Amino acid sequence: MTEKYSGFDAADYLDSEETITEFLCAAAEDENPDVLLSAIGAVARARGMARVAEDAGLNRESLYKALSPGAHPRHDTIQRVINALGLKIRFQALSPP
Repeated sequence: MTEKYSGFDAADYLDSEETITEFLCAAAEDENPDVLLSAIGAVARARGMARVAEDAGLNRESLYKALSPGAHPRHDTIQRVINALGLKIRFQALSPP
């Protein structure tokens, strides 16, 4: 008998603002920019890609493309998606070594 497993999708677990915030903060700390794009994409899937795309002024295909691994979306595109998600980017100074 062959066992079947469903794929893991972080979007299935992003069910609170606190979880989403921690998830994105952890992703933003990774050196690989694809990790943050993937995390933003997971949040968008959790919220509904069609709605996020519409709120960001994009079509759904463009949103998927902008958040795909290896993409280099413009800052204004990411900012519009972040705003559509109801989020805000904040910066924090690093403490001196």
